[in-house]
Amino acid sequence: MQIIEVAPLGSGWRVSLPALAGDMVFARGGAAESTARRLAARLAGHGLGSELRIRLRDGSLAARLVWPAHADPGPVAAPEVAVAA
Repeated sequence: MQIIEVAPLGSGWRVSLPALAGDMVFARGGAAESTARRLAARLAGHGLGSELRIRLRDGSLAARLVWPAHADPGPVAAPEVAVAA
């Protein structure tokens, strides 16, 4: 299970994931949360379950969301369509 955390950082917000070399930093909490949710969904789609922890300015836990791992089958080929000449 991958742990992603959104937490305050100075006057901004950070998104951290141990697998990343560094934190992602945002001016607004909404932007940080949105990015973290997309990251969690992508990881889950690639078979890595994710837990998103969102912290308030005082450090308390505001929310804990879980994305279970699932296999993303990838793009599906469209059936060939016969075209009349």
